[in-house]
Amino acid sequence: MWAIASGRYQIPFGTVLSIIVSHLVAVKATWTTTEAVVVETVRLPRVLTAAIAGAGLSLCGAVLQAIFRNPLVGPQTIGASSGAALGGVIVIFLVGFGPLVQIGAFGGAALALVAVLALHRSDNLSPILMLVLAGVVVSAFCTALVGLVTYLADPETTLQVIVFWLLGSFAPSTWLHCGLIAVCTAVAAAVLIGMRWRVNVLSLGDEEARTLGVNPGRDRLILLAAACLAISSQVAVSGTIGWVGLIVPNLARMIVGADNRQLLPVSTFLGAIFLVAADTLARSLTPAEIPVGIITALIGTPIFALLLRRTTRSGAA
Repeated sequence: MWAIASGRYQIPFGTVLSIIVSHLVAVKATWTTTEAVVVETVRLPRVLTAAIAGAGLSLCGAVLQAIFRNPLVGPQTIGASSGAALGGVIVIFLVGFGPLVQIGAFGGAALALVAVLALHRSDNLSPILMLVLAGVVVSAFCTALVGLVTYLADPETTLQVIVFWLLGSFAPSTWLHCGLIAVCTAVAAAVLIGMRWRVNVLSLGDEEARTLGVNPGRDRLILLAAACLAISSQVAVSGTIGWVGLIVPNLARMIVGADNRQLLPVSTFLGAIFLVAADTLARSLTPAEIPVGIITALIGTPIFALLLRRTTRSGAA
């Protein structure tokens, strides 16, 4: 409600509440047509889309950190977001922006994760280091291909769409976008949260998981596929938005601990709050809207630095 009321065009909180409630019960109209359009058509689908995207990214980040046993892993660290961006950009370049962008983003994220896993398994002596390096390699490769496609795009038409999409913004969000990301994220969340106790087992390591009767390869594949679905739906709707899936699960872990039965729902809830707040700041701080990816990076970078320093000190100890 605060996010809907806030912005360059301020709307009183009571007016926002009355407009929304009017769809449920009869309420005397005390608002203008402009206020109704801003709330119902512009801000409400945008805020809901941002909330769903933040919830999905944070949930995926928490799952990835658990199954890879590394609190510094996130959708971007392992190349999933970059792969999804590459798949979406290729679709935009070939056929234009449309429903196929979702399919392209999902395929790109899936291929990126497969590549990271293949490189990660090539060295059992230092799995955490290999995972980070593999993610950097795959992410850099996908970013280079995105740059190549952007260079080849028509500057009069396609280039503008690609650049605006890659900046990361919820400005063009409509009820169609909200429904798309809601369905994909709901399916992914049902799988990820439904398997949260298996995520606990996988975080113990493959040998312990097999001892407890869990098939680590199969379960990890299912979890990664669900994570790809949520990540790709976010990238398809709003472009690449970093840091949410990295920092929010760590903050949630400080609150409820490492038990994924509590961590995953709390991370989902906090991720929705975080991205809605970031998007509200992005469209309220300056007359020209700031891409929300910049806001999340400005907040996430120092937090990531603190987490990295903390992890380094723990390793030295």
